[in-house]
Amino acid sequence: MKIRSKLYLGDAKEELRKIESNTVDLIVTSPPYADSRNHTYGGIKPNQYVEWFLPITYELLRILKPTGTFILNIKEKVVNGERHTYVIELILEMRKQGWMWTEEFIWHKKNCYPGKWPNRFRDAWERLLQFNKNKQFTMYQEAVMLPMGDWSKARLRNLSEIDKLRDNSKVGSGFGKNVSNWVGRDKVYPTNVIHSATECGNRNHSATFPEALPEWFIKLFTKEGDMVLDPFMGSGTHNTSCAKNEKKFYWYRNYS
Repeated sequence: MKIRSKLYLGDAKEELRKIESNTVDLIVTSPPYADSRNHTYGGIKPNQYVEWFLPITYELLRILKPTGTFILNIKEKVVNGERHTYVIELILEMRKQGWMWTEEFIWHKKNCYPGKWPNRFRDAWERLLQFNKNKQFTMYQEAVMLPMGDWSKARLRNLSEIDKLRDNSKVGSGFGKNVSNWVGRDKVYPTNVIHSATECGNRNHSATFPEALPEWFIKLFTKEGDMVLDPFMGSGTHNTSCAKNEKKFYWYRNYS
């Protein structure tokens, strides 16, 4: 299938209105964080961030398919010695808009270099918030399965009686596990922690996504012919990730 990409430059609040409702299968984006990299983005104050971003999420809710998914990469910053609450405030306001906050993935930056502050340690992770319009959404879990790993050699060798039954969660979540289900298998489902190094090859952008990050979500939430959107294009990593898979119809919009 021929990969198609479209790039547009403009104000997100204006350009998103031109997209038809219920047409996008996946939105993956990393908008400017509050007050970060002012020399690159101009900066949005933490206390103004929610008001600035909500008109954009309103349009994203409209254009996303009922079975689609929105992945938002964002991180709180420290203001006056404490973590600011603008991300939490944004989540609450998006729920009022009609979004469901379905899941939270953690991006562990496994090559994060050391740092020292007097009252905290260096950040080595970022949020990847999953939002949906409905409880039922498209998801291809088999596309992101992982090799079993060395843990299985010892763990699955001598199973207890509990391992052979569905052991319900002790915290009342309703989830359970049956360890014996994984005997003889060569792959398992991943966790909601994504271990990926930060991008180091592109020096022309101050906050480059690693290709593996959007690619993971593209595999998980889309199939051939689906439409993927990033309303905050930076270095074009999402476009590269879609083309690399050679199976995605990619509609890319670039906003300043």
